[in-house]
Amino acid sequence: ESDDRMLPPKLRGYAPQVSGIADTNARVVISQQGRILYDSTVPAGPFTIQDLDSSVRGRLDVEVIEQDGRKKTFQVDTAYVPYLTRPGQVRYRLVSGRSRNYEHTMEGPVFAAGEASWGISNKWSLYGGGIVAGDYNALAVGLGRDLSEFGTVSADVTQSVARIPGEETKQGKSWRLSYSKRFDDVNTDITFAGYRFSERNYMTMDQYLNARYRNDFTGREKELYTVTLNKNFEDWKASVNLQYSHQTYWDRRTSDYYTLSVNRYFDAFSFKNIALGLSASRSKYQNRDNDSAFVRLSVPWGTGTASYSGSMSNDRYTNTVGYSDTLNNGLSSYSLNAGVNSGGGQPSQRQMSAYYNHNGSLTNLSASFSAVENGYSSFGMSASGGATVTMKGAALHAGGMNGGTRLLVDTDGVGGVPVDGGRVYTNRWGIGVVTDVSSYYRNTTSVDLNRLPEDMEATRSVVESVLTEGAIGYREFEVLKGSRLFAVLRLADNSHPPFGASVTNAKGRELGMVADSGLAWLSGVNPGETLNVGWDGRTQCVVDIPAHPDPAQQLLLPCRQVK
Repeated sequence: ESDDRMLPPKLRGYAPQVSGIADTNARVVISQQGRILYDSTVPAGPFTIQDLDSSVRGRLDVEVIEQDGRKKTFQVDTAYVPYLTRPGQVRYRLVSGRSRNYEHTMEGPVFAAGEASWGISNKWSLYGGGIVAGDYNALAVGLGRDLSEFGTVSADVTQSVARIPGEETKQGKSWRLSYSKRFDDVNTDITFAGYRFSERNYMTMDQYLNARYRNDFTGREKELYTVTLNKNFEDWKASVNLQYSHQTYWDRRTSDYYTLSVNRYFDAFSFKNIALGLSASRSKYQNRDNDSAFVRLSVPWGTGTASYSGSMSNDRYTNTVGYSDTLNNGLSSYSLNAGVNSGGGQPSQRQMSAYYNHNGSLTNLSASFSAVENGYSSFGMSASGGATVTMKGAALHAGGMNGGTRLLVDTDGVGGVPVDGGRVYTNRWGIGVVTDVSSYYRNTTSVDLNRLPEDMEATRSVVESVLTEGAIGYREFEVLKGSRLFAVLRLADNSHPPFGASVTNAKGRELGMVADSGLAWLSGVNPGETLNVGWDGRTQCVVDIPAHPDPAQQLLLPCRQVK
């Protein structure tokens, strides 16, 4: 697979975005053809998911699972022109495997799939792709065109052939037209990511598997329209986002989804950066309507944020006040909320919820609690972490799942050294793992000097690395652990070592240098150890540190000659 991350940032591709509204602390599951791409918990209110992989393309199935068990389902097209490739470049992807259903069991034949895009010129790009899976095969070809000031456009057609036992061979085509344009003069983006039209007998691989193994021939898409508009009003510190999609089927009722969100920042009285957000959405799926509206006002208060939110979903209204803040210099965060549900022909219900998240050195921990008067109560907790074992050392760590790029740091046997803003602490063997490392970027990793204990000193506190995807890098810090003290070094003849003589420990680490009259400021000194004093390129004498040195007193250290 070609990896855009190997290219400079300005030459990299697009990553899709998914937006919606959660009525409670909800679980959001994003899947594509039965494969789960994203699964996480979001707080109540509008949410935007932007950390999907840039290789994700096509239609996404979004499921919002509320804490009371309610589910909202809608589909989102990634809404961009996918086939434009820079002149002379070839982007490709190859994959092989077997499909896995929602019960996490394998089904269907082994398949191979591939796609490629070639930048023919500065204006034209050619695209092709296909799937080979025994009784199911599909082939696609398309063209992309840069229209300069008029935007970008692409068109493609896909032919599928499916053979199902007991059924006649089903062949069909699907056409798609995509358009995108940014209007810089008015600071607006418009993306028209459909029209898509599919013939009745056209089948995706997911539909083929449902038909063959579950006898489910429903859900055949016919037409799809998708429009996305983003507009920024810089003078008003405001932004507007509008999304609309319309899906028709050959054997099912029409499905619609549209959402509008408005966000603005402003100052009032002594409060700065007050945030006001308004969102509304409507989804119509399987002839069922689901309307939602949400308003949120956030005011900075102390070190945290006080907020009010109001929401409406299917004639049920919720008013909530809350407070959120961070702890441990941003490594932990929490939120507390209380409110009232009313309407919908049901009695009013008080509710409360709490959420906590901690990014620790060994694990990422999150916990949530929610309760509704005379209703449900729920508690959830999740923890994630990993272990990295190499020839250079091993350590437990937070994150770093699925073999992601990471950096193994070594502090020369000194444990408890804070690294990467205090998110990582080295273990008792002086090994730690930094997991938030970007592939193909120049990454800078440093010891957190503000959190470094008093008895430690970092003589080399910053390292750089450029790692490939999935690599485990290795870097060493120079960290000394021990007391700091003044000492006067004296030779056997009552003279002093020469100016500039070096004082090192058994590992060869320099702890200080000799100044005039044998005076030396030493750091990283441990009780009872023997230090080497050298000049003229070799060790000339050694000094013994007392078992109980007093850092407040100046020590007189005899320097005995090396035998």
